Amino acid sequence: MQRKITFYLLSSLLIINLAGFSQLKDPIQAGKNIAIVNIKSGKVRGYIHNSVYTYKGIPYAKAGRFMPPSGDVSWTGIRSSMSYGPVCPIDPVTTVNDEFEFPFHHDLGYPNENCLSLNVWTRHINDKSKRPVMVWFHGGGFTAGSSIELPSYDGEQISKKGDVVLVSVNHRLNILGFLDLSAYGEKYKSSANAGLLDLQSSLQWVKDNIEQFGGDPNNVTIFGQSGGGGKVTSLLNAPSAKGLFNKAIVESGSYLTSFMEPAVSKRIAAAVLEELNITSSNIDSIQTVSYEKLNNAGHRALTKVQKDLIAEGKPPAGFGLSWGPVLDGAFLPFQPSTNEAIAISNEIPLLVGTTKNEFTPFIPGTRDITMEAANKIIEKKYPGKTASYIAAVKKAYPNTQKPSDFLDIDLMFRQGALKQANMKSRPGAAPVYMYLFEWQSPVLDGAYKAFHCMDIAFHFNNIARCEEMTGGGKEAYSLANKISQSWINFASTGNPNATGLPVWPKYTENNGATMIFDNNSVIRYHHDGDLLKIVSTDK
Repeated sequence: MQRKITFYLLSSLLIINLAGFSQLKDPIQAGKNIAIVNIKSGKVRGYIHNSVYTYKGIPYAKAGRFMPPSGDVSWTGIRSSMSYGPVCPIDPVTTVNDEFEFPFHHDLGYPNENCLSLNVWTRHINDKSKRPVMVWFHGGGFTAGSSIELPSYDGEQISKKGDVVLVSVNHRLNILGFLDLSAYGEKYKSSANAGLLDLQSSLQWVKDNIEQFGGDPNNVTIFGQSGGGGKVTSLLNAPSAKGLFNKAIVESGSYLTSFMEPAVSKRIAAAVLEELNITSSNIDSIQTVSYEKLNNAGHRALTKVQKDLIAEGKPPAGFGLSWGPVLDGAFLPFQPSTNEAIAISNEIPLLVGTTKNEFTPFIPGTRDITMEAANKIIEKKYPGKTASYIAAVKKAYPNTQKPSDFLDIDLMFRQGALKQANMKSRPGAAPVYMYLFEWQSPVLDGAYKAFHCMDIAFHFNNIARCEEMTGGGKEAYSLANKISQSWINFASTGNPNATGLPVWPKYTENNGATMIFDNNSVIRYHHDGDLLKIVSTDK
């Protein structure tokens, strides 16, 4: 009897082990002689996971506080590059909203002002191939975020699927990246856009080193979402970045319609110095102020200057006064809407779009609202236009059913994307392709809808890493397979058309052609034109 029990136990363990082995992926390969690449700075060692070579935290430049970056970075021996580098310090996070945090799954990393590093994913190294290169700029406006903040940013899946080289970048943010001290000496002349100069430096690193990772330095696409899209827009307007990239993708990031005027940026800097009791005679003492003290002074200065501007009848547009790109006359010489600015990137193909709902699903009190209450909100916002608004919503989005569906459509980011597309799609310019991500997440009874950041998991083909956001169902996987292939194709050729999707025509202001990404993706033309006429701020 004892022998029979032992036999059955051993048999059961064998079956369990065999079942476990059948689910195993390729083991991680990491060792002293594995995944070594020789770049200009020295040798780096990464690791291999699921047949993708991965490198993290590679320094691409160095910079003193408020100084321009220098690519003169080197080391001896082999630098281990298997874990993410430091992130730029930001406002400390002390509490979160549970339902808001659940789908995001933030990783805040570890802060250090010496944060100029990047990460690389590639299928092959040292093989003299010419793979498309995709360089990702993270979101968070120009004040927060990092290349590791969201699980959707991981580059393994898109690199493996499309045989592209994926690079993601950390750079200086907030007061560290955008304090305009140019009035206080030649050494600070570049401080106003130091954070953007970092990004340009990262692209120079790509130009100089990406061949060793199997990439083509002459086929580089920059892309980013939200603040990352704003960074892409900024580089499209930077003459000194010309030639460092060939294509651009702006995802929910077309809100940046103007750069801060230097008269304002210098007022902010003066207010910061006043808060810190620093004068022009001892300006260099700002180098040793703790980040916490510096950051707090920056917040007080922004509040003070914004209050003064409002009192002067010059209220800041958009989200209010914040850190960001400055019209410094050097790195950014023109406002984005000028002909001179548009001409800088005339030959750069652009893929641009938004999500249907962006931040609106989190508007308090609208989730379970009645239609009667929804009508009252619409009437208050658009007096006398409730009926036409309802009709326009149904025309733009025929599947509209719940009362909340009439209230939580994003109209701000969408208008910004259209403005950018209209400016960029002038006769003789490189092609523009427009999209709208309409797919609705089933998570939390459908509360998240197509909110801000949702589409990144689809662009990167990272549904498995983002199940809290997408639900991880077969429909999500199917759509991600198509969308990620579109992004890969655009990075490869400048054309996002992909198998499984309808033919995607070039966008023009006249045709309004937009790819609507959903379980059944379609091309529509000016589909929300009537709605935008009702709500447009351009009267």
